[in-house]
Amino acid sequence: MIVEVRSYRIKPGKRDEFINLFETRAVPAQRTYGINVIGPFLDVENPNKFVFLRSFPSLEERERMKEAFYGSELWKNELEELAMPLLDSYDVILCETSPGCVFEIH
Repeated sequence: MIVEVRSYRIKPGKRDEFINLFETRAVPAQRTYGINVIGPFLDVENPNKFVFLRSFPSLEERERMKEAFYGSELWKNELEELAMPLLDSYDVILCETSPGCVFEIH
């Protein structure tokens, strides 16, 4: 399984607004394309930061699922213009689970 560890830095004072958009619109939209989302995890030391995980069955499926989501009318015509102005920056760490991975994604 491929897992993205995504760390987002939100513009000061905008985290609650971004989290609402993320939870109510972005997560359900991604799940319609088969992308598993875990989180968000709120940074307890930085009120302008949060982390979440996305998982995919393989690197090939990751590319296909991401292209479907980011190429969708919903992303291009609505979510992107709502979300991106709230972000300062983001980082992605691309990981692969080991054979002994102990968590299960539902």
